[in-house]
Amino acid sequence: MSNHSTLHVTKARLEGHVSLAGAKNSALRLLAASLLTAEPLELRNYPAGLLDAQIHVDMLRALGKEAELLGMDAIRITENASLGTQLQWEGRSIRNTLLILGALTARLGVGSVPLPGGCKLGERKYDLHVMLLEKLGARVWEDDAYLYAEADNGLVGADIHLPLRSTGATENAILAGTLAKGVTRVWNPHIRPEILDLIAMLNSMGARIRVFGQEHIEITGVEGLHGTEHSVIADNMEAITWLAAAVISGGDIEIAGFPYEDLEVVLTHLRAAGAKLYRGDHSLIVRGGNCYPIEISTGPHPGINSDVQPILAAWAAKSRGESRIVDLRFPGRYGYAEEMAKMGLSFAVDGDMLRIHGNGGQLHGAQVRALDLRAGAALTLCGLVAEGETVITDAWQISRGYVDFAEKLNVLGARVRWE
Repeated sequence: MSNHSTLHVTKARLEGHVSLAGAKNSALRLLAASLLTAEPLELRNYPAGLLDAQIHVDMLRALGKEAELLGMDAIRITENASLGTQLQWEGRSIRNTLLILGALTARLGVGSVPLPGGCKLGERKYDLHVMLLEKLGARVWEDDAYLYAEADNGLVGADIHLPLRSTGATENAILAGTLAKGVTRVWNPHIRPEILDLIAMLNSMGARIRVFGQEHIEITGVEGLHGTEHSVIADNMEAITWLAAAVISGGDIEIAGFPYEDLEVVLTHLRAAGAKLYRGDHSLIVRGGNCYPIEISTGPHPGINSDVQPILAAWAAKSRGESRIVDLRFPGRYGYAEEMAKMGLSFAVDGDMLRIHGNGGQLHGAQVRALDLRAGAALTLCGLVAEGETVITDAWQISRGYVDFAEKLNVLGARVRWE
């Protein structure tokens, strides 16, 4: 996976300046979109250090693309041979394979990818992806190892009604619709910053996509797309992680390039929960504050993203009193609380609700496991207030979504080391 398998964390107060990498959840979608054109695509503010991004680039190479890093935060993707239609991939998978399938089918009329993997967050099925490709005229089937799609005469625009606001299905409908004949309308889409970033890049490549608020997205198919240069938006999950880390550790941090517009709801909750936040010219200044108990429910953007809730659970651990977290989308996602309990956290799962009984952060170091990417980051935050050393195994998960995580922590005054 990575030579970074274990992370050692000791108690520390964070202080200083940190800047944000490009958004993982945007960069992966933009990489998939590169399959829609044979022309060169250049991404700036690109998070080259992310494991998931590296895996995705290797998947593009497996299909016949060429990719060249231009420094640590830019990449150029080109195509000099004909593109393969089957992604043959033995390594660790990411759910973006579904977007690869949509893009291949849109451009080449046929595609197949390994059955999807990624974070195990409860039951994440791919029926919506199958449904939308079938709506656009593809035949979709699977065997033991692969998911296949075929549209002999190309995809044809249609109305796609999403039963729930799925990020992945919205993205796949956009990718597939760009080269479909006629007009595709996606009803009940999930409009969030990463999706707007994807649309902005596709439109700069010659796509014709219009967004009608949260109601629907209209995609008028075009004959082909050309290359472009595009800058990836800042990672709002990384932004929230540093904000929480500053308050939890009683620290003082300036976060450069903070994406205010994407995080209004979370900021409102955290201000109410004791964070002392000040707006700089192009930054957020976090001057410590207190962690008061929180009550949050996750939901579609602009609500609180499911990814944020493990980070907010670390906040709740530092507070005094009961916090309540409800995640209706991925109710199986509270496994990290069992790991926090090894550090002295008291919690209970009540149906779809996680109750955390905060004791003011009186935690102790322990050996814990990063069950997924955000759980690993949340356990690190707990380690910043725990007495003694916290040892996080499977910490490679953190590198799936954070560039230079330990290095940035150490610059801020933490004592963190990979093993």
